[in-house]
Amino acid sequence: MTQRAIATAGPTLHSFVPQKIVFLMCRNIKVLANFEPPATTDEVRASALQFVRKLSGTTKPSKANEAAFNQAVEEVAISAQRLLNSLQTSAPPRNRDEEARKAKERSRLRFGTG
Repeated sequence: MTQRAIATAGPTLHSFVPQKIVFLMCRNIKVLANFEPPATTDEVRASALQFVRKLSGTTKPSKANEAAFNQAVEEVAISAQRLLNSLQTSAPPRNRDEEARKAKERSRLRFGTG
């Protein structure tokens, strides 16, 4: 592709890739894979909502964008559920109570609460 073609084709994946990749995760999006019992539909949808909020930069879309926002949440939730259903691991399932205890301890150490 020529420079002119790239300029008129709109943004590409390459235009958004930073020189140095830093792996950060939104703190509100929780790991849902490999739990017993498995993640619920509500948990998957809540993660999808957080992802779309982060991506769009808004927690509550305007009326003009509400339909597109809600459709994005549903599509991400469907993809996320499909991913969770297809993941395979040899690790034992995580215990929700133990993971909650660890998160509380990390919070206590980080913020000095509890």
